[in-house]
Amino acid sequence: MSIIRSSFRALRVRSEGGHQASFEHIGLDALSAGEVVIRVAYSGINYKDALAVTGKGRILRGSPRTPGIDLSGVVVQSGDSRYPVGAKVLVTGCNIGEQLDGGYSEYARLPAEAIVPLPQGLSLAEAMAIGTAGFTAALALRRMLENHQAPAMGSILVSGPTGGVGSIAIALLKREGFHVTALTGKPEAGKDYLTALGADSILDRNHQVMGSKPLETALWGGAIDNLGGPTLNWLTRTVKPWGNIASIGLAQAHTLETTVMPFILRGVSILGIHSVECPRPWRLALWEKLRAEWKPAGLMEHIVSRTVSLDELPAACAQIVAGQVTGRTLVRVAGD
Repeated sequence: MSIIRSSFRALRVRSEGGHQASFEHIGLDALSAGEVVIRVAYSGINYKDALAVTGKGRILRGSPRTPGIDLSGVVVQSGDSRYPVGAKVLVTGCNIGEQLDGGYSEYARLPAEAIVPLPQGLSLAEAMAIGTAGFTAALALRRMLENHQAPAMGSILVSGPTGGVGSIAIALLKREGFHVTALTGKPEAGKDYLTALGADSILDRNHQVMGSKPLETALWGGAIDNLGGPTLNWLTRTVKPWGNIASIGLAQAHTLETTVMPFILRGVSILGIHSVECPRPWRLALWEKLRAEWKPAGLMEHIVSRTVSLDELPAACAQIVAGQVTGRTLVRVAGD
């Protein structure tokens, strides 16, 4: 058993008397229960994390709570033989940073079933450069391929393409041979970035005419949607027969107003992507893909736009909520 400091830093969010996020020195007993203690090396900032830290969304269930829905690090104490002291591991989803204390802390204590051994070929930093965003993109692609999506069906439209999920989705789709169209609300700022990722064409969402017919002209082989609301509605009406829409986010709205016509006349499928409670066999298999043939090209050089410290974390979260960030933001807690 390794020595764990009796007091360590964590970003704690409290809801009593209004939202408050601040750094505290806490002990292990302050963290939610689990069989494995991890010295956190890296985390990432996902949109959920930014909402939790800024108080712009009700993400955390419990107070006080440590945000951070993913982390990588080294096991320092373990009650599970699968994860001996010294093992390098990662965690994405599994309710950490929501119901359980998450990655914005020097130590995390988590249930063994939430933990994945660090795949060979990935560093602790690379694992979090992919993080929950990349894992979610991979789950979306897996479900689309399982439902017979193929490059010959036409271009895949990715909405929210400059965010973490959208960025890695483009990289993964290109690895599978798809033509990719990026639908972005900031075309000038993101053009060079999206082109470097592999986007074949870029559409300005601000000037896109979406129409109002139950069925519009079929344009896309399929889609990965991070927005919801009117954009998802439009996609249901413009995806070609038998195409799939992976529904991931609600950055635009949580509503969906459409008709059954795209589903019964074109055979369009909406695939719900819920990476938090993904079945463990899927989780392990997807990380095997992400370490090898699905490892995003330009991950550390291009997709990771910056690395911040714990101290810089609150300001970085505010920038993400404001839509000022492109790509993935890596959080260095202890480092490798």
